[in-house]
Amino acid sequence: MKAPTGKCIIVSAPSGAGKTTIVKHLLDNKSLGLEFSVSATSRARRGDEKQEVDYYFVGVDGFKKHINDNMFIEWEEVYPDQFYGTLKSEIERIWAKGSTVIFDLDVIGGLNLKKYFGENALSIFIKPPSVEALRNRLEKRNTESVEKINMRVNKASQEMSLADKFDKIVLNEDVEIAVDETVSIISEFLKL
Repeated sequence: MKAPTGKCIIVSAPSGAGKTTIVKHLLDNKSLGLEFSVSATSRARRGDEKQEVDYYFVGVDGFKKHINDNMFIEWEEVYPDQFYGTLKSEIERIWAKGSTVIFDLDVIGGLNLKKYFGENALSIFIKPPSVEALRNRLEKRNTESVEKINMRVNKASQEMSLADKFDKIVLNEDVEIAVDETVSIISEFLKL
């Protein structure tokens, strides 16, 4: 992939902090001109997730082949055999349409993308009110085992210590307020 030519919005947070909900609101705001970058993952689908809409579900072997074929800008093994990555082809597709790319990804992936895109990217960390609030949100999802939830909560504490490495931090205590604050931050970055 050539040097970055468009702008990107990177939204990262610990699992359960509300980043996906906020990103969905941002995508609904057509005045921002954002288009979602669909990530690739090795994990199985959850609930009603759709192929090529929520993720490119490629399996562990498929993901490793994509790594070997140099198809990613960045990728990470977030949990054992659970890979996530940003496909070069996705970014090129979105920029070719004249849209701004928006990413919804884990904290390390967000930092990696910020490093890659530099000043062309705005990185936003969505901060939950507390680790306990995060645990409650994950439990209410009712999509994962207690063991998985504990693993995510333990990782969240570490991820929250990286918040200051992002351009902006948005506290998600009330989703409407968090969305409004995020829209304002993005509008300023894009000079809308």
